[in-house]
Amino acid sequence: MTRRQRAGTIGAVIVSGKLRRVALGAAGAVAAAALWWRANPSACPYAQRFWVEAPHPLITRRRLYGVLSPRPGERVLEVGPGTGYYTVDVANWLVPSGQLDILDLQREMLDHTMHRVRERGLNNVTATQGDARRLPYREATFDAAFLVTVLGEIPDQDAALGELARVLKPGGRLVVGELFGDPHWVSPARLRRRTEAAGLSFVRRAGSPAGYFARFER
Repeated sequence: MTRRQRAGTIGAVIVSGKLRRVALGAAGAVAAAALWWRANPSACPYAQRFWVEAPHPLITRRRLYGVLSPRPGERVLEVGPGTGYYTVDVANWLVPSGQLDILDLQREMLDHTMHRVRERGLNNVTATQGDARRLPYREATFDAAFLVTVLGEIPDQDAALGELARVLKPGGRLVVGELFGDPHWVSPARLRRRTEAAGLSFVRRAGSPAGYFARFER
């Protein structure tokens, strides 16, 4: 091997080592950010809405329909609609006489979603800005409620589940969707323990822990 070849080999090794350190550093930063988000639950900011607008593998609209079983004429609550990934379809499933209420902490999310609703010509959606830990609805108001990749963002999940149980009618359904990889992912076992502690009974789960909808009833 010539001197030039040896120098080239050494240079390649140095570059490779630097790239490896950069990659490891980037992976460490991502992991640290995920751990921080998990320890400090909060809603996805409107400025980062691209996260909630991306396709939702495993927790599809069709699968939600099968688990939620919405019926025309019902009144349904969605907590944390984001930019309306599920909202428009659920509202459409409830026509002609059903109503969908959406609740979110952020007015920007609600405005964005309502714009999409109006574009589809739907008039059965009501938006309310509020906190899932203190739902601004009377007891036994809703036939069903759902939230998708939202529960883990709520600082007090037990309070939110208790409130959801309160506003459901007897026999009302609660559907929770979770996707593994979300920093706020809630495992099926933990979800079941907390939901049953809130007074709701587990009915079934559709999907694997990597992406699932779980149904509970009051």
